[in-house]
Parts: sequence; C-alpha cells; structure tokens
Amino acid sequence: MRTINFGIIAIVIAICAACFAPQKNTLTDQRTTDFNFGWRFSLGDDPQAFKADYNDTLWQEVNLPHDWSVAHAFDSVKGEGATGYLQGGIGWYRKTFEISLDKNQITYLYFDGIYNRSEVWVDGNKVGFHPYGYSPFFYDVSRYLKNGKNTVAVKVDHSRYADSRWYTGSGIYRDVKLITTDKLHVPIWGTYVTTPEVTSEKAEIAVEVSLKNSYDQKKKATVELIITDPAGSEVVNTQQDITTSGGENAKIQFRSTIDSPTLWDVDTPELYQAIVQVKNKDKLIDTYTTSFGIRTIRFDPDSGFFANGKNQKIKGVNLHHDAGLVGAAVPDDVWRRRLQKLKDAGVNAIRIAHNPGSEAFMDLCDEMGFWVQVEFFDEWDNPKDKRYNMNESKSKDYITRGHHEFFQEWAEIDLKNTMLRDRNHPSVFQWSIGNEIEWTYPAYSHATGYFNMNWEGNYFWELPPIRPEQIKKRYEEAPKGKYRLEETAAKLANWTREMDTTRPVVANCILPSASHVTGYADVLDIVGYSYRRVLYAYGHKHYPDKVIMGTENVGQWHEWKAVMDRPFISGTFLWTGIDYMGESHNQWPRKATPSGLLDVAGFETPRYHMFKSLWNDVPHVYLTTQSLNNSIYKVDEATGMLTEKTKGGWERSLWIWHDVKDHWNYEENEEVVVEVYSNCPEVTLYLNGESLGTKKLESFEDHIYKWLVPFEKGRIEAVGKHSKSSKKSSFQTAQKPYRISLTSDREYLNADGYSVAHIVAQVVDENQVPVKHREVEIFFDVAGDVQVLGVDNGAADNVQSFQAEKIRTHKGRALLAIQSTRNASEVTVKAQSKGLLNGTLKIPVTNTINH
Repeated sequence: MRTINFGIIAIVIAICAACFAPQKNTLTDQRTTDFNFGWRFSLGDDPQAFKADYNDTLWQEVNLPHDWSVAHAFDSVKGEGATGYLQGGIGWYRKTFEISLDKNQITYLYFDGIYNRSEVWVDGNKVGFHPYGYSPFFYDVSRYLKNGKNTVAVKVDHSRYADSRWYTGSGIYRDVKLITTDKLHVPIWGTYVTTPEVTSEKAEIAVEVSLKNSYDQKKKATVELIITDPAGSEVVNTQQDITTSGGENAKIQFRSTIDSPTLWDVDTPELYQAIVQVKNKDKLIDTYTTSFGIRTIRFDPDSGFFANGKNQKIKGVNLHHDAGLVGAAVPDDVWRRRLQKLKDAGVNAIRIAHNPGSEAFMDLCDEMGFWVQVEFFDEWDNPKDKRYNMNESKSKDYITRGHHEFFQEWAEIDLKNTMLRDRNHPSVFQWSIGNEIEWTYPAYSHATGYFNMNWEGNYFWELPPIRPEQIKKRYEEAPKGKYRLEETAAKLANWTREMDTTRPVVANCILPSASHVTGYADVLDIVGYSYRRVLYAYGHKHYPDKVIMGTENVGQWHEWKAVMDRPFISGTFLWTGIDYMGESHNQWPRKATPSGLLDVAGFETPRYHMFKSLWNDVPHVYLTTQSLNNSIYKVDEATGMLTEKTKGGWERSLWIWHDVKDHWNYEENEEVVVEVYSNCPEVTLYLNGESLGTKKLESFEDHIYKWLVPFEKGRIEAVGKHSKSSKKSSFQTAQKPYRISLTSDREYLNADGYSVAHIVAQVVDENQVPVKHREVEIFFDVAGDVQVLGVDNGAADNVQSFQAEKIRTHKGRALLAIQSTRNASEVTVKAQSKGLLNGTLKIPVTNTINH
C-alpha cells in the first residue's frame, strides 16, 4: 500500500508580484505600482494604435480589470451558446504614464491575465506576444522606457470568441502592475517557501530566494530573511552574504525553525510572512514579501485525505472564473461575497475549472480558508469541442479554435509561470494537469467498450462492459493519431514535479477505466474520476495502491453518499459551486448553466441548502414547496404516501435540481408537496400553528423530508430538532406587491476604486412579506460618484443586458452591483416599479482603508 505524503507548502505569491492598491492588499511593497487605473479602450482593430503618438483621446476611459464581452447584449445570432451568447472581437488598450528612473533601476510590466492572444508595445516598440488567456506573464521593459511620459499599448485578439470552455471574457481582465527596483533584486516569483518537517512543537522552514543581477559587473549583497507570525511578531531573522556575477540569477537557501507554529487549515487560515531584504553596502535596495502558511497534507489510498495529521473529507465545488454581471473581470468583493456563502454551506475546497484562476482569487482562498486544486489546461495536443463532448470535428470552425494551436510551443511556459506564481499559496493542495482530456484522443473512448460495442447499458451508472485486460488490448490495437495522451501527460507531470514536489499531481479523468491501463494514470499521484462515482469500488479493487477521488460530480445527495460510504475516497468536487455562463449551445435563451449551489447572481439555490445540511454539523432547516402536479412525486394509491414518479430517480439525478419554490402562494386546497432539507434527525411541520406531523430523517432514503399539504393561506413552518436545539424555516402567504425593499451587503464603500456593494431589491407586500411568486420590472437610479457594474436577477435564462438600468425580477428579486471610484461621496440608490412604492438606500463612500 502506498501513502502519498506531501509536506506543507508555502503560500501566496511574492508581494512584488501583487498588483494591488494599498486598500486591496496590505502587503504591497514600495517597488510595485498599481497599474490598473487610467487606461483607454477601443473595440475594433486599428493597425496604428501601437504608436506612441497615436491620438486616443476619443477612446473609452476604463480601469482594469476589464472585460468588454460582458458589456455586450446577449445575442443568439452573433454570440455562441458555448460561451454564453456574448461576443468577442479585437480590442486595444492604451495607457500613458510618467516615470523617473536612474541607471541602476529595472522595470517590469506584469499582467496576471489577458484574454487572449495579446501583443504588447511600449512607446511603439513591440515587447511580446502571449496567446494563453489564463496564465500570468511579464516583460522587462526597461530598455523601452524614458524618463518622463511613456505609453503602453495592448492589442487583444479574441475574434475566436468560442475558443474555450466556457465563458471566457475578453480583454485585460486581471490585474496589471508596474514593478521598478534595483538591478540587483529578487525577481518576480523569486521565492519558494516549503516546510520539510512540521509538528505541533516546531516547523522547519526552507526558503529558496532567487537573486537576479542585471548589472554587467559583479555585485556583492547581504540578503536578510525575516519571518513574522500571524500576529506580526518576528520569529526568524537571519542573513547571508553573496557575490553574484553580471547577468547571473543566483539562488540562496535559508533553513530556519519556528517553535510552536500556528498551522494553516481551512478553519484556521493563519498566514506568516517571509520578508526578504537585499542590501548593498548597508543600503537597502530591494524588499520582497511572501505570505505563506504552515501545514501538512497526505493522501492515503485506503483512508483518504489528511490535513495536519487529521483525516477530513474534501467538500469541494468546481468554479469557473466568471461571476455573472461582471463577467471575467471579477472584483475581490464579488468573490468574497460568493466564497463566504460557499464557506457557510460547508464548502472547504475549490477546483478551478478548467484553467488557472487569478492571483487575487488565490489570495482570497488563502485568507478565507479553502483547499484549492489548480488546473492548468482543458485542451492539450488536439482540439476539444466547445459545444458537445466527443464531437471534436465540429471545432474546426474559426471561432472555436482554441489553445491547442499553441500548446506544443507554450505549454511548458504557461504551466511553469502558473506554478511559480501559485506554489507559495497554502490553499493549493493539488496540481491538475488536465480536464477530461480523453475525449480528444479517439483510442480512449474506443477502448472502454462503452460507446462502440453491442452494449445496452448506461455509461453513468454501469460498470465497464469488459475487463481491464480487454480494455488494454483494445487500446493497443486502436489507431493512436499524431499524439499519445500518456506521453503528453508524462511531460506535463514531469514539468510539474520540477517546480514542486510537495503537492500531488492529479487529472480529471472522464474515462478512468481506460486511463488506468494506458499509462495515463501511472504518471498521476491521484486519479480524479469525472462523473464516475459508480467506479469507486471498481477502481479501488483493481488498483488498490492508487489514490482515487471524485473531481467532477453532480451536486446530488447520492454523490455525497457514495463518498461517505467509502473511507478510501478523499472527497468530491461538485459541478458546480456557482452557476456559470456558457455551455448552452442551442439552448437560447439560457445563457448560463443552472447546476450551482449559488445562481449566476450569487443567490442561494435549493441545492445550496441540501448541501448545507449535508456538510455542516450546525442544525439547518430549509423549506421548499411545489404543486403536486408539477413535482417529481405522485401519491401511492395503496398507501396514500408520496412516492417518486420515477422509482429510485433520486439515485440517478444529474445536474439540474428538480423544480421547487420558496413561497407559500397556491390555489385554495391545491395539493402541495412540502420538501424540507435538513440535518436534524426529526422535523415537525406546522400550518397556521397546527402540527401536520413529525417525521424522522432516517425514513427518507433520498434525504428529503416530504409532506403532502392541501394549501391554506397563512404560515407554513418546519421546525427541526437537533440535540437540545431547534431550527426553523417558514413561509408566509404573500399579498399583492406593495413596495420595493432594498438591502446592501455593505454599510459603506471605500474610496479606492475597488470596493463593491451588492444591493438586493426584493418586492414585498404591505406587511413586508417577500413576494416571490410575482414578477415586476424594476428601474434603478444611482446618484453619486460610483460605477454601476450591472444588474441581474439570477435566472439562467435571463438575457436582459447586464448593463441596463431596468430588469425584470426573478422570484420577486433583482441584484444591482456598484463599485466605488477614488472619490469620497454619498451614494443614493433608488428602485422603482410601476404601481409600487419606491425603495431608497444611502451608502457612504469613505476614505478609510479598512476593508
């Protein structure tokens, strides 16, 4: 039996790589300039726009991050459902800035992500091309700069607007920073912190520091390492002297011990800082700060995942990089709101599917406490269909041509840049080299026997129709094509281990019965099963020394039950944590995929409450309703009890949750199914104070309490008993809409140009009861010095423009998001609808730096 033991790792990317304003990130150092403000943008191609003296005064003024696609109207003709019916195109960005440099300084221009195929010029000089939209990159622009005024121009070619899965966004959609320091300096991503040995008594800290000498001649330096604990107290102070040759990139190794370390975990995300100071002749010439965490991880093929020596289940969700109305340019506060809701539901892990996320997102996961699987690629040697799996031939049209065209040349650069940026994050606990890659290599699907034999089973729920040795024989006999999956996987895994051996290498395998026998699984530390929970026991039986787990699974009780019943399965990642735009080919007007715990506006779904009851020990009760005729149930004539229309259907439920409502408004005496999602052992249902009976959770194999109730106006309430405590959930019959109620998730905004407030407009009746069964059109009026990011109602089939001033509600509700500028003021938000009383909300914008 083999145990995979990965010692603690460091944490977040070096500060000098952090491109945030002081209000965004307190670790910003003196050498880094926030380069997000003061840009101009033009949609369309102009071959002269790279020139330094080009006149851009008529261009749109924008701040970064910026996604131009999300500003378009949804269009079923010009858009493509795979990426949410929003358009791409070609766009230009320009920024003019002042700088003063001396001969001993060097300047880097850092981009955390541009989607995609970007070209960058400085003062008319082309400095580089970067095709991949999800990986970070930077340029040394020193030789192009002059003291005084300079101009940066960036061309973004996203004319292939359906080239990735799923919604991509377009433009400079992540942070940008300008880094200026001495020519003798710690380079970007120039530290690597690991903890080779960790106990409760002490932690051994290993810090590798790169020192780059960009001078022509030899230089001497003293490199000092200071480590501070989560409270800010100094716990390590050591230094080394070094002499470097001109042009050399030297490495310095520090080993230190911290007594009684505070360990990082999802419940205690405590961060240390490693501060590197470079001195020349006692003069401080560079400072580089790295935030990191101390923790251990271990995966065992029999007993699952261990963090800091304790066994725990991975309660994970998959997340795409978009966030509804802001598209792919997601402010920190938007992620923070969404991540906190997931945290409250019991989520402890995130798989970033299917491409690397942003540095800002990784920082939040460190800070808030989530395990993170970083995924490098969704596409390798061969094109992946952007509309339907296993139909790669359809991806030959221009708009769907993806990164496979650059993979051979750029894969190593993209992978290693991502790892250099992210390998110090304590939240990162797995590196995924690919997602469902097997579809693009025909021999794999052929080998399984599922798809090309006289077999009449169901791929989702049936074991392989042939034995492993037969699968292997079929694979060896099948045509392979130009590239071999297992050879590419070995190359990617080797690159990953070159950069980091403290975390396992994993991949999300859609055809694991084949991947186990072809050599693909051999290069992986963990084999992730994508929608193959039916194979958990099969995999453990045939490959007992291999760690396996669910890496993409439907958000249903049966999926979690399969994990809980098997100690050797570490956990799961549900598809998905939040609804995402795209994957809706030929499904207009559906712009998003409604499979999340949260909808596209970040509102909780019924699935959210089911998993909050499964993934928390704290008592939880949530009530839903649906008319019997529209429900998934019928009345058993023999017993008079509710039963599924499709017997055992709950065991094969997939991505879409069955239709339920969160209100108590029906026709008098209409038969209504009341469902309760709860972790309480028993629940009592009351209608207008009268008990309709107490039921026990053990009586419901689908983990859903159920009652059939003739509708009667008033109050329906479920009361769950859990140990000595109780929890309630209720609905009151709503009267006709009367007014609009406004609430905000923030009491004030910071005047930093980043802070975001989410304002929810809810239609209520005269008694303040939410009206969730009637829809109205709401008009928003925002007065004050803020930017309106957009409006939405959370419905996957809502294709009203995010940039409109009005929106039709969904469940009587709508969302408005506003972002501060760098001016202090007071903002007044008004919401009005014909025939209803207006809602008004005031939000101050202050100069405080507290977030």
